[in-house]
Amino acid sequence: MQKSVIVLGRLSSSQWAELEQHFHVLELTKPLNLTQPEVLAALSQAHGIIGSGLAITPQLLDAAPNLKAIATVSVGYDNIPVDELTQLGIMLCNTPDVLTETTADTGFALIMATARRVVELAEWVKAGKWQTSIGPALFGSDVYGKTLGMVGFGRIGQAVARRGALGFGMQVLYSNASPKPALEKELGAQRRELNELLTEADFVCVTVPLTASTEHLIGADEFALMKPSGILINIARGKVIDENALIHALNNNVIQAAGLDVFAQEPLSTDSPLPQMSNVVALPHIGSATHETRDAMAQRAVDNIRLALQGERPISLVNEEVCR
Repeated sequence: MQKSVIVLGRLSSSQWAELEQHFHVLELTKPLNLTQPEVLAALSQAHGIIGSGLAITPQLLDAAPNLKAIATVSVGYDNIPVDELTQLGIMLCNTPDVLTETTADTGFALIMATARRVVELAEWVKAGKWQTSIGPALFGSDVYGKTLGMVGFGRIGQAVARRGALGFGMQVLYSNASPKPALEKELGAQRRELNELLTEADFVCVTVPLTASTEHLIGADEFALMKPSGILINIARGKVIDENALIHALNNNVIQAAGLDVFAQEPLSTDSPLPQMSNVVALPHIGSATHETRDAMAQRAVDNIRLALQGERPISLVNEEVCR
């Protein structure tokens, strides 16, 4: 009997064709409406699910008794109940590596944009306010030669650090990570406790995963340790930062600016003051949003689901216990 795969989201025509060579493929829309008979019928037959932003609820799992693998088109999986999937023998696959460099590009773009006030001054020009040479009130800050503090030093954190150290002569500090002697040698990086890093860094770039221990990792006490000229960059998850504390710090000159690609609530609420603040660069979670990278992520997910349902080990398996 041919196995069935549900697709939630976009795949290229070649990726669709690849899946259809091996499986019965059905496209459904997000979010899944579990009250619709056709959705329940599809889930009852599904052996695999592939997509991004997957809401894996107990109700969905109850409706999919044949489910063997889920391939999320993302690196993060903080919204997916991994332990429950493991108990049920369901493999969870993600897409690390393929988005490392483009997400690091986004992080460094935020560093440059906040330091040089790119968005603020571009809007100033659009508004017709450029009538004479700008004065000190509109000056930005240098990036070259400054201290870059990486909170988290995994693949993406290391990629951001390489851009800073090798391209901009930055001193790299890192925390919330195990010692990395090879990178310390390559980049001249130095390991610090978080409080020390916050005190020393000119730019604090957050790349840690969201877990129970990292939620609100950076709050009022941490902002108070940063330099008044300090700039916060968040390309991790929105809830790693206490947004209320961040807004207070920005409004009261505790820190200079923030560059944010992620938020506690996404899409960002229209009530949030952050996008309206002149010292904030707010992006709509575009870390991996390039044509090349999103296609590569989707392909990794296709490869993962194909291998998993053919009895082979997926390329990127989160809960390895399922295969033991």
